[in-house]
Amino acid sequence: MKSASVNVRINENIKQHAESILEDLGLSRAVAIDLFYRQIILHKGLPFDLKLNTPPLSTSDFTPSELEDILSRGVEESNNGNGRSAKEFFTTLLGE
Repeated sequence: MKSASVNVRINENIKQHAESILEDLGLSRAVAIDLFYRQIILHKGLPFDLKLNTPPLSTSDFTPSELEDILSRGVEESNNGNGRSAKEFFTTLLGE
């Protein structure tokens, strides 16, 4: 198969950090880029989700009445054994 060159400009710190990790993995930059391109083809897009970071809600985003209702429901769910693990809670909270 014929080879092609890819030339890119990238932040030096990012390049060094990434290449240090690749070295630990035993991969060259060329192999890593080839793997990335193959994943793009396989997924018919980027092999990861692109998301905008949205800040988590703050108590100041709620009225006192809304906040009391949210907390009351949480206590009630916990008392009924319907609680969630911390991991589930933060996954929901952060929208992941």
